[in-house]
Amino acid sequence: MAPLPQLPPDPDDALDDYVGLDADTAAGRARAHGWTTVRALPPGVVITMEYLVGRLNFEVVDGTVRRCWKG
Repeated sequence: MAPLPQLPPDPDDALDDYVGLDADTAAGRARAHGWTTVRALPPGVVITMEYLVGRLNFEVVDGTVRRCWKG
């Protein structure tokens, strides 16, 4: 079996602090904290389940972040 890859760590960030922010403010803050990929998604959208180090996802409703998760 192949060894597990040594992935770089995600930025150390409090994800709950993004909830309630407007999407543009949240995206700017995420990039300032070191997230390399930031995506805003509508509720219920179909996305892949692959984990991407450095990616932060926002569920956005009416321009406001309702949920935030890594990967």
